[in-house]
Amino acid sequence: MTATVSVTIDSPRGPRSTTVAYERKGSGEPLLLLHGIGHHLQAWHPVTDILAAEHDVIAVDLPGFGLSEPLPEGVPYDLGTVAPVLGALCAALGVERPHVAGNSLGGLLALEMGRSGLVRSITALSPAGFWTPGERRYAFAALLAMRAGARALPGPALERLSRSAAGRAALTGSIYARPGRRSPEAVVAETLALRGATGFEQTLAAGGSVRFTHDVPGLPVTIAWGSRDRLLLRRQGVRAKQTVPGARLVRLPGCGHVPMHDDPALVARVILDTTRNTTT
Repeated sequence: MTATVSVTIDSPRGPRSTTVAYERKGSGEPLLLLHGIGHHLQAWHPVTDILAAEHDVIAVDLPGFGLSEPLPEGVPYDLGTVAPVLGALCAALGVERPHVAGNSLGGLLALEMGRSGLVRSITALSPAGFWTPGERRYAFAALLAMRAGARALPGPALERLSRSAAGRAALTGSIYARPGRRSPEAVVAETLALRGATGFEQTLAAGGSVRFTHDVPGLPVTIAWGSRDRLLLRRQGVRAKQTVPGARLVRLPGCGHVPMHDDPALVARVILDTTRNTTT
């Protein structure tokens, strides 16, 4: 069941607050799950039960996505704001230095949280921020096209498309290697999440100049990339490994940009291999 918690944000106008939505289940060391731009915490549902067998799993709707409120007016959606918001969320939930796994934007945020000393291990699945300018323009154009399609598509047409494998591929083929396996209900829900994401444009704008250039020493880090990622091409994983030389670089055969749905067992194993390697 989704719950919410209010967190305080430091801003040029003084302390502000926003409400963050999350789901929590399981027991053990805490594990924070962060989705990508335009998605919602349900992106993690295929792996949540597996991870909850070993961890206190907290899946989060990032600010301005899913059921989380947008950031207050004038507060930027950049790494320097959102990573501390996630740290404040953990503090509000009584969690200290969780493990963190993130996909795409969530992977970039996971790395930033690690650089800031907020977490104990990192699993980044196709993290943003390791692109060339041309690769970034390509990814942003694809995301904007998905957003425009989601906003323009009438509800009845969305329902009809979701009922066929070809329709599900048209709606989500940019991020999944096997979109036909997605349920119609899930495809409708994530398309509506993309349509209603109040933080989408601000997040994309903040990412226009982002490139992650820092090492994350002293933490177990895994960077994993789907072999069929059509949004952030897998050669970016090599750059990520060069930036974070101590990281383990893992290939996810047959997986797309959001690999949790393409191969839940493999993704869960990669995350658990990372969390089990923690000694801090």
